[in-house]
Amino acid sequence: MAKSVTKTSAVDPMVERLRAALGSRAFTEQKMFGGTCFMINGNMLIGTSKRGLLVRVGKAAHAAAAARPHARPMEMGGRSMEGYVHVAPEGTATDADLRGWLDRALAFVETLPPKVK
Repeated sequence: MAKSVTKTSAVDPMVERLRAALGSRAFTEQKMFGGTCFMINGNMLIGTSKRGLLVRVGKAAHAAAAARPHARPMEMGGRSMEGYVHVAPEGTATDADLRGWLDRALAFVETLPPKVK
């Protein structure tokens, strides 16, 4: 009798780190941009990708966030997405680094009204 092998997708360690960092806060997860995005009240907060973290900081904080170590403006299809930054894996190596980026995202996203479906 042949054995069937079920292929399971490996869990991205960054997804687990973000879940832990968000703790008891109410959030949802959605597959987007080739990774997992974390949403609060229907608004994108932060997301994973193969190349690092996507962080929503808002237009007012964009320049300061993009100037931080290991960060750059997020680009999609060759155009810059103002209000979002990409953080290389080196920029989230420690839990404190990750928490800093998560706090920046929360500071902006918590000012947004909930999205109604």
